[in-house]
Amino acid sequence: MVKIVTRKYLGNENVYDIGLERDHNFVIKNSLIASNCFNKSHSTAYGYVTYQTAYLKANYPLEYMAALLTANSGDTDKVQRYITNCTNMGIPIDPPDINRSGVDFTPTAGKILFGFSAVRNVGQNAIACILSARNETGEFKSLADFCDRVDLRAVNRRTLESLIYCGAFDKLEPNRQQLINDLELVYDWAQSRAKDRASGQGNLFDLLGGGFSSANNKRANNAFEIAPKAKPVMDFPPQEKLRMEKELLGFYVSDHPLKSLRQIVPLLTPINLSQLGEQREDIKLCAVVMLNGVKKVVTKKGDSMAILQIEDLTTQSEAVVFPKTYERISSLLQVDTRLIIWGKVDRRDEQTQFILEDAEPVETVQMVMVELNPQQAGNIEELHRLKTILQEQSGDKEKAKMPIIGIVQTENSRKLVRLGWQFCVQDSRITVQALQNARFSAHIKPLISSQSQ
Repeated sequence: MVKIVTRKYLGNENVYDIGLERDHNFVIKNSLIASNCFNKSHSTAYGYVTYQTAYLKANYPLEYMAALLTANSGDTDKVQRYITNCTNMGIPIDPPDINRSGVDFTPTAGKILFGFSAVRNVGQNAIACILSARNETGEFKSLADFCDRVDLRAVNRRTLESLIYCGAFDKLEPNRQQLINDLELVYDWAQSRAKDRASGQGNLFDLLGGGFSSANNKRANNAFEIAPKAKPVMDFPPQEKLRMEKELLGFYVSDHPLKSLRQIVPLLTPINLSQLGEQREDIKLCAVVMLNGVKKVVTKKGDSMAILQIEDLTTQSEAVVFPKTYERISSLLQVDTRLIIWGKVDRRDEQTQFILEDAEPVETVQMVMVELNPQQAGNIEELHRLKTILQEQSGDKEKAKMPIIGIVQTENSRKLVRLGWQFCVQDSRITVQALQNARFSAHIKPLISSQSQ
């Protein structure tokens, strides 16, 4: 049960502060009520609405989050945050589906289905046309069947490309590049058929399907099967598919470029971007992020710096690159690049920013792996030898960023432990050689394998 707590504020009996006690693992705060000194009637209305939304979220989370996404479908930042909330609540988000999606976000079978209205370049007329054709004659069988049944004056080529790129046709044909190539032929074929039907001419198969036999009728109804097709091609690379998906939807839905790194990233970055506000300003931080935007800025002295838009699997944030750092790493700051970044937190004007001091593409990051048997792991002298070697290899502390991962192998388990920042080294190859010379089992491991790229 959600309990509303009311109390007097500032000694004025007509001004009240409304809050909520913790329940169902979430807290809703209505601090604006107190800070703006709302009168009693206004506070009561806010409290009532707060109670309603709290009740819906606790008892109907699927429907509540679908409604919340629909109401904010025009605000990419909010939608991204709510999708993250859905993930944390265990609610999957399905990408658009040409045979299942409606106008808005829809709760279905324990998931939330992406709505057509949130896809760029898909207007209301096109949506109405798609839903009408689907309701009248059933699900679409292929891209050709879709083009043959909808009004191509409402669903134009640009709309179709957007639907393909965002994954709406994936259940019919998962190869998006094949669909794009087919579209060049199928669209003209469907337009020609539409013109023939409008003029009353029809084509040979339509004429044969006039009623001589059920077989002929079947051929007429399945005319899309004889639609032209392009030569078979390979699909777009996964990263390219996700890039286009985000361009059209505003965020990644079917997958995320960082998901393949979920298992290894915690070894390097014990925090995520949503936890930046909890960190001290004097602590060196590391994060694995997607670079979504780069805004170049020229200072009063004429130096170049940049404001970056970054995101991970939890949230989006902003990073600042000051002139000296920008001059050194500007070539790495390419949109849609996966980066591992180092820096510190800065708080100004009640906002938390990440001050970026160094960066490297995740594809080139290498870790030094040191394998220790139980005897070595429990031997103080051996650990001291290891510590001495790593400290000798750290060199300039500002440049030492290659992480050291300890592997403790026992008969029944294998544990990975990230050593502290003070043990990061500058040159992984020289470090491995020094460790091997000291009879430690060590090797270099890339952060991601070639399959993950």
